[in-house]
Amino acid sequence: MIPIETIAIFLAASVALALAPGPDNIFVLTQSALYGRKAGLFVTLGLCTGLLVHTFAVSLGVAAVFQTSVLAFNMLKIIGAFYLLYLALQAFRASAARLDEGGEGKLVWHKLYSRGIIMNISNPKVAIFFLAFLPQFADPARGSVTIQMLMFGGLFIVVTLLVFGAVAWFAGFLGEWLKGSEKAQIIMNRVAGTVFTALALRLVASER
Repeated sequence: MIPIETIAIFLAASVALALAPGPDNIFVLTQSALYGRKAGLFVTLGLCTGLLVHTFAVSLGVAAVFQTSVLAFNMLKIIGAFYLLYLALQAFRASAARLDEGGEGKLVWHKLYSRGIIMNISNPKVAIFFLAFLPQFADPARGSVTIQMLMFGGLFIVVTLLVFGAVAWFAGFLGEWLKGSEKAQIIMNRVAGTVFTALALRLVASER
């Protein structure tokens, strides 16, 4: 059984990562601001569907690595740590994002849902991020790594659904806040950078 402390840390990190300004939540924000709350919610459902695909792919692949090769595990750990540090550097150096205020008119809901799926699945960084993020919370001593990874992936999707859903629902307020405050965007980027750095250090310190 996964300790409640591990789940709490994972949920806190997931919330911080979901709140940090990035392509996905800014996309949800802009679609909601332009086309209404329902549009943002359908985009969110599409993004979370894409995350489900990544969760299954990464869970099965990483489980095999955990079970067959110490060298492969260490290589994956190093690659994941470097990628997390790269994300941290990008976050610390990032300036405020410009939000597109152009419009395309009212979109069909299934097109918004499909757009979210395609945007998520076609982004290789999502799969790489899952490779770096999920394994550090799984412990072979607690049982099946595959099941643990699927559980953590499911928790991450639930967190993403709730946070992005909230962003879509309060898009009017958040849109004005982010568009009107470069300082707020920069602070969120710094928070994201700190989270990425901490995760990289935790990953390096982890053992098979």
